[in-house]
Amino acid sequence: MDLGSIYRAEYGRCVATLARILGDLNLAEEAVQDAFTTALQKWQTPPPNPGAWIVTTARNRAVDRLRRESTREARHAQALLLHHQDEPREVGPVRDDQLRLIFTCCHPALGPDARTALTLRLLGGLDVPEIARAYLIQESTVAQRIVRAKKKIRDAGIPYRVPAEHELPDRLPYVLTVLYLMFNEGYASTAGPLIRTDLCAEAIRLARELAALMPDEPEVLGLLALLLLTEARRPARLDPSGELVLLADQDRSLWNRALITEGHDLVRRCLRRNQPGPYQIQAAIGAVHTDGAATDWPQVLALYDQLLALRPSPVVALNRAVAVAEVHGPAQALAGLAELDLPGYHRLPATRAELLVRLGRHEEARAAYDQAMELATNDTERSHLWVRRTALTPERSTS
Repeated sequence: MDLGSIYRAEYGRCVATLARILGDLNLAEEAVQDAFTTALQKWQTPPPNPGAWIVTTARNRAVDRLRRESTREARHAQALLLHHQDEPREVGPVRDDQLRLIFTCCHPALGPDARTALTLRLLGGLDVPEIARAYLIQESTVAQRIVRAKKKIRDAGIPYRVPAEHELPDRLPYVLTVLYLMFNEGYASTAGPLIRTDLCAEAIRLARELAALMPDEPEVLGLLALLLLTEARRPARLDPSGELVLLADQDRSLWNRALITEGHDLVRRCLRRNQPGPYQIQAAIGAVHTDGAATDWPQVLALYDQLLALRPSPVVALNRAVAVAEVHGPAQALAGLAELDLPGYHRLPATRAELLVRLGRHEEARAAYDQAMELATNDTERSHLWVRRTALTPERSTS
């Protein structure tokens, strides 16, 4: 495993562990970054446990920094204590360092957008451009949110601590959002390999921890079910040459049946509670896609109607349009897309292109594919769009 892969796999864990030890998010992140810089200089081959090496090195770097910056004897004593003490005993309801850090970053003193951006940076190791693409906003906006969040934590003296049990539900929606976005970035990365299995696995692991912590929260179960049912389809998502395979063309025998069974069981648990929420509905859609040899599109459309009523958004409307095309035809779906405003989101022109192809409007489809390729940031997705566009040439006569 190369250092870049180790960074992606271990960064969030190391920051979370150091934050617990140090009680300072800024210092933890800087120390981990210093440790990875040292690893770049010293490693010829990675050690057997690279994460432990990074944590130990980062902790030593933090001690050195405290000593250098200390102007009072108390600070020096603090560094000495930090160097020799055992790690603090974990207390409170949250036992997982990374899950605990998510709850900490989702402190109510921070704005909702700042909470999510900061947590994706610290936990997922996502850089500013990746977060910006996940949010469909400018990179400068993301950078400002992260800087403001860190400043707020410092100025308000927000401690790195485990929230009390009565505080957990208020922070839950933001925690769910973070895990959802972490998984999405792993499943459809904005740059590099299309699929980051490490990020997908970590999001699922944390969702399982969250479900164990809050087993009576239906949306927690819904999110876990959604991630499992989506992950179950991953083995068929790329062909042997690494090209993207659309859902309709996937070899369903490659899907992970154990994850599908687990996901369906969770969806049924949610249905029995009869407290539908956005993640539960999305999980139900995933269950329909993975139930049997073909998708029941009328049922999918009905679920999207319910989701759109509960959480209206242009992305939900775009996904609903795919179901509309299957149930009512591409013309009706295309008409619905005309109302959507998703600047910078390549899947809107890509979906429009697919619908135009089905209507035989190939010249317009080529233009839509061109727009999608210009907006796409991942090479695998761009290659897929190019293949679809190339299949339309030479021009087919519609007379």
